[in-house]
Amino acid sequence: MTAYAAIVLAGGAARRMGGRDKPALPVGGVPMRERVLAAVADATPRILVGPGPAPAGVLPARESPPGGGPVAATAAGLALIEPGVPVVALLAADLPLLTRPAVGDLLRQLDTPPNTPPGTPLDMPPQVDGVCFVDASGRRQTLCGVWRTDALRAALDRLAGRHSGAPLRELLAGLAVREVSWSGGGPPPWFDCDTDGDVRRAEEWAR
Repeated sequence: MTAYAAIVLAGGAARRMGGRDKPALPVGGVPMRERVLAAVADATPRILVGPGPAPAGVLPARESPPGGGPVAATAAGLALIEPGVPVVALLAADLPLLTRPAVGDLLRQLDTPPNTPPGTPLDMPPQVDGVCFVDASGRRQTLCGVWRTDALRAALDRLAGRHSGAPLRELLAGLAVREVSWSGGGPPPWFDCDTDGDVRRAEEWAR
C-alpha cells in the first residue's frame, strides 16, 4: 500500500527538557520534526499538529485545547484528512531516527494478513487495525505506527468528545494491533528523545 496520510504530533510540553520546543531541536543538523516529516515525504497529506508554523507543503493543525494531549492532537489531524484516505501514519515529532524504509515496513505489515485460522474464507482474511513498533523490552511505541483511518475515526467517536487529556492507550483500546520489532539495518526508528541525554544518543547514532 502506498496511499497514506501522516500526522506528526508536536504539541507536547517537554517537561523533562525544561519546556523547550523539543521537536525543533536538531539532530544531525536537522530539527527532529523535519526529520520525521522527511521520513513520510510521500504521504498525502502531511499534517503537523502543534504550535508554530509548518514547513512548506505540510498542513498545520492545533489540538483543542492547546496542550490537550495526543488524543486531542490526533483528532485535530484526522479532521484535515479527506474521506477515502485508507491509512494514516501517526508519529511523534521526536523520532529523529525514523526512516522511510521503516515506515514502509509498517505499511507492508498492515496489509499482510496474520496466520489464517482453519475454516476462514480465503476472501475474508483477518485484518488488523494498526501496526506499531515495539522496543527491545516489548513496550509498544504507539506513536511510531500506521493505522487504518476509519478505525481511528471510530475510536475517536467512541470517546464521545472526551479527547482532551485522554491517554493514547484509551483511544487505541479495542483496536487490533500488530506489534513489530525492528529488524532492519541502522538504529531503532522508534527511538524517541525525552531528555537531553536521548538527544545526544540520537546524535551519535545519526553520524
